[in-house]
Amino acid sequence: MIRKCMILNIQEEISRLIDRDLITVQKPVRYIGGEFNQITEEWSETPFRVALAFPDIYDIGFPNLGIAALYNIINARQDALAERVFAPWFDMEELLRSKKVPLFSLENKIPIGEFDLVGFTLPYETLYTNVLNMLDLSGIPLFSSDRGEDHPIIIAGGHTTYNPEPMHAFIDAFVIGEGELIIQEIIDALVSVKDCSRIEKLEKMALISGMYVPASGIHSLDNFLSNNISITKRFIRKIDTPIQNYLVPNISVVHDRISIEIMRGCSRGCRFCQAGMIMRPVRELQHDQVIDAIKSAVTNTGVSQISLLSLSTSDHSQISEILSDVDQLSEEMQLDFSLPSLRIESFGQDLMDHMQSKRKGNFTIAPEAGSETRRAAINKPIPEQDIIDTVAQICGMGWTNIKLYFMIGFPEETEEDISSIVDLCKEIRNVGNKSTHGRFKLHVSINTLIPKPHTPFQWAPLETKVEIERKYTILREGLRPLKIKVDYPDYDLIRLEALLSRADRQISDVIHTAWQNGAKFDAWHEGFSATIWDAAIENHNLDLNHYLYNEKDLNQSLPWDFIDTGIDKSYLQTEFLNSKSKKLTPGCLQRCAACGVNRNLQIDCSKARLGEG
Repeated sequence: MIRKCMILNIQEEISRLIDRDLITVQKPVRYIGGEFNQITEEWSETPFRVALAFPDIYDIGFPNLGIAALYNIINARQDALAERVFAPWFDMEELLRSKKVPLFSLENKIPIGEFDLVGFTLPYETLYTNVLNMLDLSGIPLFSSDRGEDHPIIIAGGHTTYNPEPMHAFIDAFVIGEGELIIQEIIDALVSVKDCSRIEKLEKMALISGMYVPASGIHSLDNFLSNNISITKRFIRKIDTPIQNYLVPNISVVHDRISIEIMRGCSRGCRFCQAGMIMRPVRELQHDQVIDAIKSAVTNTGVSQISLLSLSTSDHSQISEILSDVDQLSEEMQLDFSLPSLRIESFGQDLMDHMQSKRKGNFTIAPEAGSETRRAAINKPIPEQDIIDTVAQICGMGWTNIKLYFMIGFPEETEEDISSIVDLCKEIRNVGNKSTHGRFKLHVSINTLIPKPHTPFQWAPLETKVEIERKYTILREGLRPLKIKVDYPDYDLIRLEALLSRADRQISDVIHTAWQNGAKFDAWHEGFSATIWDAAIENHNLDLNHYLYNEKDLNQSLPWDFIDTGIDKSYLQTEFLNSKSKKLTPGCLQRCAACGVNRNLQIDCSKARLGEG
């Protein structure tokens, strides 16, 4: 009863803050909820409560499909509810701290510390300090070891957790893999021990396949290393459409449309791409399911902008049938469709015919490297002439804005490879200008390779700042005469992401120190401070050469080796050597690459792709 009164008092303070003070912050609507299709369960009558947390602002986190899927799945249960919380922007954080009001959920305006379970979605590493900030704003101890019986269990999932060690000190349990299935088991386990001690809850979670619980005796790191034990990812064998009721945002957000995931995984095997490796095998949403999902989403939301999502949309085995029906739906329901992540290699006439009717915004092509030799090294073998021909076709169909994505910093990259980016851009600009009678606009984005865990490049070093900036100079001098828009990344931010993704558990103290000194919103130029991170790194005597700049021996232990994605380490080793010899490995659609997923995950990849599970 005392605790219930305390919660009511805090809710009154939250209400006063919303009524009187929220008008003083940017975009107050970020913090009030009430979106169309929001699910609000009765707090007092629901025995188990989950806060779904995204450690970035509402505008970025709202469209996240993982959050949306879990929100629907949990709220469909009779014994559990899910509410959402996003990271407050600087002004809202200042307001919360000045009024001594804890961070609260959007639906029932409940303090996050009152939930039974708080689940963070971590798609990229530069969110880590925001996790600490949200915990602090919620009154939850940052370190797992400091939490008591009254504190919620803190879990995390997402691509970054395939190397969970950097956040091991702050997260009670990590979900390794896809969360739609495992979240049900987590809730079942915690409901069964709801009145037990915190350590009993953690030990119960450690028994769930796909869960890594650093504090449990079962999952001690020494036990993993000495006994060659691993945590195998969990994955959905057959994808369907778990999102039945899409929420409609109150303000404009990134990816401001309804997204339908039509395929999970990628068959291409690009050696730099972590998502393409860890999300194997390929699984497709079948043609009729795609169309039903679109109709349902439009009916339930009234939104007419639809995006068909995957890592490689044009590789879907039924893309022709899907596009045929999509075109018909577009006319019947006045819909606007986008197809991101298209691959030049799988462009066919059906796709071209469909694109002809599209609204002509920006068209994106990702050659990644300028020369065919370097594209072979990264296993993205697109002939240069195919790129040129595609640009000519697209421009001939009415597009005047093309965006190109390139990456530099690959192992054994030469000045000639960098100059070839300039040459390709010149050729594309010339073809574009000719096809559009001078109305052509070219936008080039230059990125830097971050050698991520569980990819063939995990043994490769990050290229040094001096070397990257030398390559930037070559690009600037070559591209400046073209008078085109070119984006270059901040190397210091690249270095931070590489460090956070490749480090071991020693980095936890660095993350904590950086947060204490003001680090937050590291993915934003308004928030990122290289000075703060440099000081934290120096304070803890971290050897950056060890983590970043030395090529790793193929046989040495890596901090993430105990996480099993289903891919054989020997396959990744062979692919790393193949990159050095520029040897191509055919994609899974051509023939099985023998990566180990079939055997290790006990699944027939060809059947899984066709939706047979």
